[in-house]
Amino acid sequence: MSAARQPSPTVRDEAAAPAAAARKPRTPRARRADPAHGVRPASPLGAEERARLLEGRHHDPHAVLGARAQRGGVSFRVLRPYAKAVTVVAKGLRAELHDDGDGLFSGLFPLSGVPDYRLLVAYDSDEIEVHDPYRFLPALGELDLHLIGEGRHEQLWTALGSEPMEHQGVAGTRFTVWAPNAQGVRVSGDFSYWDSVAYPMRSLGSSGVWELFLPGVGVGTLYKYDITRPDGSHTLRADPMARAAEVPPATASVVTASAYEWRDAEWMAARGARPPHEAPFSVYELHLASWRPGLSYRQLAEQLPAYVKELGFTHVELMPVAEHPFGGSWGYQVTGFYAPTSRMGSPDDFRHLVDALHRAGIGVIVDWVPAHFPRDEWALAEFDGRPLYEHQDPQRAAHPDWGTLEFDYGRKEVRNFLVANAVYWCEQFHVDGLRVDAVASMLYLDYSRTEGQWTPNEHGGRENLDAVALLQEMNATVYRRCPGVVTIAEESTAWNGVTRPTDAGGLGFGLKWNMGWMHDTLRYMSKEPVHRKYHHHDMTFGMVYAFSENYVLPISHDEVVHGKASLVSKMPGEDWWQKRAAHRAYLGFMWAHPGKQLLFMGQEFAQGSEWSEAYGPDWWLLDTSYPAADDHRGVRDLVRDLNRTYAAAPALWERDSVPEGFAWVEGDAAEDNVFAFLRFAGDGSPLLAVSNFSPVVRHGYRLGVPEEVPLWREVLNTDLAAYGGSGIHHTAPLRPEPVPAQGRAASLRLTLPPLATLWFRP
Repeated sequence: MSAARQPSPTVRDEAAAPAAAARKPRTPRARRADPAHGVRPASPLGAEERARLLEGRHHDPHAVLGARAQRGGVSFRVLRPYAKAVTVVAKGLRAELHDDGDGLFSGLFPLSGVPDYRLLVAYDSDEIEVHDPYRFLPALGELDLHLIGEGRHEQLWTALGSEPMEHQGVAGTRFTVWAPNAQGVRVSGDFSYWDSVAYPMRSLGSSGVWELFLPGVGVGTLYKYDITRPDGSHTLRADPMARAAEVPPATASVVTASAYEWRDAEWMAARGARPPHEAPFSVYELHLASWRPGLSYRQLAEQLPAYVKELGFTHVELMPVAEHPFGGSWGYQVTGFYAPTSRMGSPDDFRHLVDALHRAGIGVIVDWVPAHFPRDEWALAEFDGRPLYEHQDPQRAAHPDWGTLEFDYGRKEVRNFLVANAVYWCEQFHVDGLRVDAVASMLYLDYSRTEGQWTPNEHGGRENLDAVALLQEMNATVYRRCPGVVTIAEESTAWNGVTRPTDAGGLGFGLKWNMGWMHDTLRYMSKEPVHRKYHHHDMTFGMVYAFSENYVLPISHDEVVHGKASLVSKMPGEDWWQKRAAHRAYLGFMWAHPGKQLLFMGQEFAQGSEWSEAYGPDWWLLDTSYPAADDHRGVRDLVRDLNRTYAAAPALWERDSVPEGFAWVEGDAAEDNVFAFLRFAGDGSPLLAVSNFSPVVRHGYRLGVPEEVPLWREVLNTDLAAYGGSGIHHTAPLRPEPVPAQGRAASLRLTLPPLATLWFRP
């Protein structure tokens, strides 16, 4: 933010800056009022009230500024720093006010009532005509204030922040901010050349809300709040409720209004037809800014939907798009919870991207981060001079892992800020899901804390009851207001009831990331095949608790950064063919396993290097000039076929969350590195999945199958030559033989390719 920034071209003269005199052409000065007209100075302000007004400590500037009828006429008082003269203009009236010093001007006119007036403000070489902001009634209604006071305003963004509007017949912008500890609040922006003195706000009673309507200020205006702290010092803050922000590293808030016309009505009407845990649900996770570095939201809308649709994913998950100052945080240290990052365009540009994905048949999930916020001095930390959004207790405010602050989930206004924010992304941007980051860090008072660094709850436990209440309220509110939306918890502990409904005592999420499954199976896959038999249970243990929650199986960005290696690089072996074969076999196992799927960008074509937010995926691996391009394209083609075959097989998703949808065929073949299981659709039709995680071909491998199925056919094989495999597959249908195996009366005799997963259907 620069004090020398030129005002936005959309800002009208009514909010012109005091320094505009040096930048505007000279215009004729208003004639001074004739003393015979009867204008005399208004009663002077007392020294204390004058000081409070000029120092930004006045809670009700509208009581001393503007016009009001009194004995002897109508008094006018105007605060215009740097002005040389101020003239009141109304029908039949043109009179100059008395200069009271310090930018204050006043006059008492022999009028019977307050006229409809404007002000002519003269600077050294300029004169502008403006509305007086202090002649307007509050532009925020009593119902809004009541709901804010109750902490129940589910559309809080319509009441707080900057709102372009017409008020009392005049176009302008209403500014409202919650700052209950402030002695005073003023609006500062490019309309005043960042001089705060002229625009003090009024306090709206006990609500803690400050308000000011500025006529003439419009879309595109940059602004912040100048807050006078309890100790009298000042802090310049971005708007916590701003719906747009400057491109980082600049930090000002931006007045905005949406003009977007949605074209996704068909998608929105149909998206809730089937519960997510009973529907096909495979997710492509990406970091928007680095998927194709340099693309805007609108450019992404031209490329991303087509790519994701070709690969067959049902949803994308976007790492946080809310505004954040440091790109290296990947969006997980949010300063603008209501503003899509301006790095790639405007809020309406982001709407366009969501709309394009919907029209391509792809759902949109966004990462939402209510667990913490950064300490930047221009953002939320000690916003009005005291802990406000963070907890009053320093031990509960400071996040021990990330150097950030935790929200005070027990404060009703803070809870309202977060619940409304979740609703905001769903209602205003039509997103189909919220993946809630770091839920475990919210749920436990002792999270990453040692003895003496935390205090038990009222029952003597370590559960953060305030956070539990927040998550329950958020989920209940989102599901009630936004049909078809799913909430997803990144929760890494054994907390009971994450996806249980809130009315049954659960947290109310729709889905939960299965972090245990991810860690266990990746540990198994990282072992040399000869050692995998000692870790066989890592691949089977997930079935012990698979139906305790509605799960997502996540291979997310967290698993391919910070020295953890990409997915294919986690696989053992010196030969890349073996690594890619294991990569493909693992994906085949994952897509067949109970639970939904999530795969981070770059892993769909077996990128060998870790992800970097600066460079994004290694797309060059797919370039035909690269010698191994066919192998990487083969992995990508497998992911496409996994998604398509999965979507066409109800056995893989209809009964994902109930035991009746799964049965082991072979879960104990540790020496063979083989796993086999059946999945069942709602009508009982089965799918057989078999994985061979050894690098040898297994001929004549017998597996028991339901005897009522007369023929089976291979519908997916990760070892096909088209995917970069050895090409061993079953070309003809397979007929079960009356040979008992694994407790079943009939069995198939299979050839299992090396490091491969196969799917069979009747």
